[in-house]
Amino acid sequence: MSTDRFIPTVVKLGGSCLDDLDGTWWDDLARHGRERPLVLVHGWSKPLRNLDARHREPSAVLRDRYGNQSRWTTPEVIEDIKTVSAVLAEDVLARLESRGITAERLLGSDGLVGAGAGERWWWREKQLVELENLVGPITSVDPGALKNLAPGHACLVTPLARNAAGQEVNTDADRAAAAIAGATGAPDLALVTDVGHLLIDGRPVRRISAKEAAVFRDKGATGGMRKKLRAAGEALDRGVERVVLGSAPVTDLLDGSTGTLITKAPDGAGTSGADA
Repeated sequence: MSTDRFIPTVVKLGGSCLDDLDGTWWDDLARHGRERPLVLVHGWSKPLRNLDARHREPSAVLRDRYGNQSRWTTPEVIEDIKTVSAVLAEDVLARLESRGITAERLLGSDGLVGAGAGERWWWREKQLVELENLVGPITSVDPGALKNLAPGHACLVTPLARNAAGQEVNTDADRAAAAIAGATGAPDLALVTDVGHLLIDGRPVRRISAKEAAVFRDKGATGGMRKKLRAAGEALDRGVERVVLGSAPVTDLLDGSTGTLITKAPDGAGTSGADA
């Protein structure tokens, strides 16, 4: 049996779009999973906001001195993330298992994802103040923690990490998926979100180079899309061959029939373009 069949496809499931993925979407994912193992990394932003009104308040989000946004994460927020993630995981695993895909959940902080020191200076009421925020950039991934990578099996990862001090910390789900894809040798990373394409000047982009995507990320992208483009660049730098972004079934994203494809195309290749 070809060892390629044991190299996973990594799919990031956006927390804002999980409720909108219908049965045909899950049927398609299961078909894909019978050919290759799946590593699914889930977001939790929408379920967390629905859990408690305090997670919807503007003060729940911090902005650092570089302009990057982050959820203000305390030990209580970590526990709330675990609470909503457990419910989400039960639903995802049931959907897969009803379609013949065995599945298991893994906390990234249980030996899979390591994190570095987080930013300590954040804007609060127009002043930079030092705040304890349990977040951190991903510094390592131990693919050995994904013990059952085989066709017909899926691992669902909750994107928490553990830092050098042993603290459990929050980390960005898109960038966690990128790091896991690179560490497992995955050729593909699919970022499933609630938008059909990357939009530039209001026009959907079907294909774009990593270099062009980075330029747009720094000069035009905002919010969640900025993080997705950063994650795409990090995945390609880690050896992933292509990153696809969109709201369609995974097979359609991977075969290029819809969504936005991001690759390390040669400089000047002119890869970006809008739908007709």
